[in-house]
Amino acid sequence: MPDAFGVLGLGRPDGQVYAALVAAPQSTAEELAEQCGLTPQQSRESLDRLAEQGMVTRSPVDRERYLSVAPDVAIGTLIGHREAQLRDARAEMHRLMDAFREASRFTDPAHSVEVLTGAEAIAQRLEHLVGTAQYQVRGFDCPPYIQDPVASLSRQRQRLRAGLKFRAIYDKEAVAWPGRLEKDILPGVADGEECKVRPVLPMKMMMADDRMAIIPISVGDAVLDAAYVVHPSALLQGLDALFEAEWERAVPLQAAIGDGDDGSGPEEDHRKLLGLLAAGLTDESIARSLGWSARTTQRRLQTLMRQLGATTRFQAGMAARERGWL
Repeated sequence: MPDAFGVLGLGRPDGQVYAALVAAPQSTAEELAEQCGLTPQQSRESLDRLAEQGMVTRSPVDRERYLSVAPDVAIGTLIGHREAQLRDARAEMHRLMDAFREASRFTDPAHSVEVLTGAEAIAQRLEHLVGTAQYQVRGFDCPPYIQDPVASLSRQRQRLRAGLKFRAIYDKEAVAWPGRLEKDILPGVADGEECKVRPVLPMKMMMADDRMAIIPISVGDAVLDAAYVVHPSALLQGLDALFEAEWERAVPLQAAIGDGDDGSGPEEDHRKLLGLLAAGLTDESIARSLGWSARTTQRRLQTLMRQLGATTRFQAGMAARERGWL
């Protein structure tokens, strides 16, 4: 075990002394020196260093004797420090790679696109994309998914609250994914995300500024454990134009999140229903996304259409727009 401490930045004498103290609590510096083959002076110096790192303490009764801090705390702290250093090093590597590609993209087009393989590598690059974006993140969101899309996106929420602009276009099946609307999309909108919906999207994508885009590779309904990373190039400019064109054609999701407190609009459930109808969701998809039964969905749809004086969904949409509800 003492040799394993080297990867955590703990020298061999200190690791030896700590391991000996774990096995023999209440030892003195001299006793530890004898166990570890050190001089008393080396043992005391090692204990001083361990104490500075919070790995050992003096006995409250006999100050010449020492106690080890529990290994899960002491070693866990060392591991946490090293993991933080590795994250910083990985972020610096990505930053330097961005600079490298920017400098070489005119002389070596092969650097414009790379292929990532493995879920961990893709997740790390997505985190890097969100963490290094300077003014906006844009994305297409649609099934299929490798992981549960309702899972917490804490880094994205943190950057949203810090003022980074997020614009997302959701496929109607993404909105209809069970729990997605209430647990992920609407909380994101509450934090400042701008959302729109399209019946069908051309791909899944996330883009940072005009600097990088990540496109998961999928075949049919299956997502492969790989993704394209597109760097500044004519291709990235094309993806930028594609997003903006889809954004113009997409339906805003604001109708699904209004508070309706001023009495001039529909009640909250009807407001959500209007937004999803405008997005092109079927009755079944609306029921799934809002957690309603099919019967409840039909009943509320009929009530809404009577309120709007409409006999078709198209008429309901036109009437809602005339009233400023959409």
